Amino acid sequence: MKRTEYSAGMVKLSFWFSEFRKVIYLMNNGNSLEDIKRINMEGNIFSAPSQARATQIFNAVSSRVKGLDPSLYHLFEQSDVSTQKIITLIALMQTDSLFFDFVYEVYREKLIMGSEELADSEIRIFFKDKQIQSEKVAKWTDYTIKRLGTCYKTLLMESGLTDRSVGNRKVLKPILDQKLVECLKNNGMDLMLHALTGVR
Repeated sequence: MKRTEYSAGMVKLSFWFSEFRKVIYLMNNGNSLEDIKRINMEGNIFSAPSQARATQIFNAVSSRVKGLDPSLYHLFEQSDVSTQKIITLIALMQTDSLFFDFVYEVYREKLIMGSEELADSEIRIFFKDKQIQSEKVAKWTDYTIKRLGTCYKTLLMESGLTDRSVGNRKVLKPILDQKLVECLKNNGMDLMLHALTGVR
C-alpha cells in the first residue's frame, strides 16, 4: 500500500458503508467517478443535509474507491454484507496510514495474543507511541486525539471487528471469504490480510 502522511482528518468522516456501496454499484454499471460526482451534484445521491456535506462524502468515498484495485469492485457486489463491510474497511486502511497502523499494531496484536477485549487505555497508548514517533502527531491536542480514538473504535465496530459494548469492546475475528483472500494476495495486499487475521 502507498503510505500517506499521518492525518487526523478521519474525525470529520464516517464509515459511510451505504455510500461506498452506492459508488461501487454505479462504477460497476459503467459510470466513472466524474459521472458520479456530477450525478451527486445534481441529485444528492447520498441524501446529505447540505451541498458541502454531499461533496465531502463524495470526495472521501471516491478516494477510498480509488485506493482499491478494480477487481475488488466486482467481488464487492458478489459478496455478502459482512464481506462488503470488510472491503469498505480495507479501502479506508488503504487511504489512511495512521488508521492502517492502528488496525495493524493494535487490533492485529489482539488477535495474535488471543485477547478478547479492546480497552480505551490501549488506544491511548497507541497514540502516545505515535506522538513519540511523529512530530506531526505530537502537535495534536488531547481533544483531537480523544476524538480520533473514538472514531477508530466506531470504524472497527461498524466493520464488524468489535461488538457495540460501551467502554471496553469485545474483539471479533472476521471469517474472510476465500475469494477476498485470493484477491488481496493477487494484488500484493498481504499486510491487509495479516492485519485482519492476526498473522505475524
